[in-house]
This record gives sequence, structure tokens and C-alpha cells, in this order.
Amino acid sequence: MIKLYAWPTPNAHKISIMLEECALDYEVKKVDITAGYQFKSEFLKLSPNNRIPALLDSDGPGGKSISIFESGAILVYLSEKTGKFLPSIGTERYEVLQWLMFQMANLGPICGQAHHFRDAAIERVPYAITRFTEEAGRLYGVMDRQLSRTKFLAGEFYTIADIACWPWVRVHRYHGQLWDNYSYVKRWFDKISLRPAVQQGMKLLSDYRRKPHEVLNEKTRDILFGSSQMQRR
Repeated sequence: MIKLYAWPTPNAHKISIMLEECALDYEVKKVDITAGYQFKSEFLKLSPNNRIPALLDSDGPGGKSISIFESGAILVYLSEKTGKFLPSIGTERYEVLQWLMFQMANLGPICGQAHHFRDAAIERVPYAITRFTEEAGRLYGVMDRQLSRTKFLAGEFYTIADIACWPWVRVHRYHGQLWDNYSYVKRWFDKISLRPAVQQGMKLLSDYRRKPHEVLNEKTRDILFGSSQMQRR
């Protein structure tokens, strides 16, 4: 049995979508990051960086239990477990991994900062808002250029690169980006949105999803962004 430790964020949605795409049985374990559950010792054993998602598979390599943190690593693990959405060898494999790393190293971190400074930060810092909004726009442009030549990010087939990027692009409004500027990204996004597994994966803990313009209280801010988050563990 696979257990997914998660909260409804783009990184967690990558994994719920992947599990649905692979038709794997799994159980969701709620980790309420607004209440500090990510700092509990039992979760830190699975995810030492106190971030969701984390995955525990009782039927891992050699039939032994394995736990994995970092969403990109989890996607690769599930691909190799099922033989889906990541070529096993050759140039095509590295094309997929390139775009997966693009999301992990660029699209996710930059868009996360754009969202933070545009929406969540108490202090409005014009330099930070402009810096991360414009860099997010540049990354959307990189995707748009690629998708003007290919059906999916890594070529002609749907892969974990698309699964990784799609949940982040879904919340483009938080990054200060408009669909009008990225017609090829919009076409790609709409195509993937129709996949039943994507629709099912997006139901992950949907009742707990933060509402647009919902104001965070002081305690939650401290847990997510303040001294509680920064504490060494």
C-alpha cells in the first residue's frame, strides 16, 4: 500500500495526479502545514526538510518498505515502479528529466516566490514583486516557446515533466501571468486538464484548499513563513 502524506499544494498535486495516472491504490495522510504538522517527529522521519509531499510505499524495491521525499524524486520513483511516463533509456529519458529539473529548480521556486510576495507577504516589496513576477513570466515564455514546437514539454508524449509543471501553471494568476501571453502553454494546459486522472488527482484534500484572497492569521504566517518555519530541527 502507498501512503501519500500531503496538503493541497501544487507539489502534492503532482503526486496525486501521478498516482491516478498510474492507477495505483493509495491512501492520503493529511499533513496540515498551516497547523505545523510538518514539524512533527514522525513526519520528519519521512521528510527531513519538513516539506510535503512525502510517500511511503510498503511494497518498494525488493518488496521492502521505502519512504521518499521531494516531489521530483517521487515522480521518478513512481515512473520506474510502473514503467510509465518516463522512458527507461536513451535521449528521450534525458529530455524528460531536463524538463522535470526545469520545474524543480526554476518554475516551482520562482513561481512560489512570486505568489508569496504578490499575495502572502505582509510587507509589500515592489522590487521583490517585480523581480519574481518578471522571472515567472520569462519561465512561462520558455515553456511557451518549447510548446510551439512540441505537443508536450519533453516531446510528443505526455510524461512526468508535464505532470510536474501542470499544477504550477494552473495557479498562473498568483504568479501575475495572463493566458493571453502564452497561447501554447494555454493549449497544453487545456489538453491536460481533460485527462480524467488529472481531474481526479486535483480532488486531493480539496476541502482544505486555500480560498483566493483568504487572509492568513498571524499564527499561520509564523508557521509557514516565520520563526517556526526557520527553526533548526
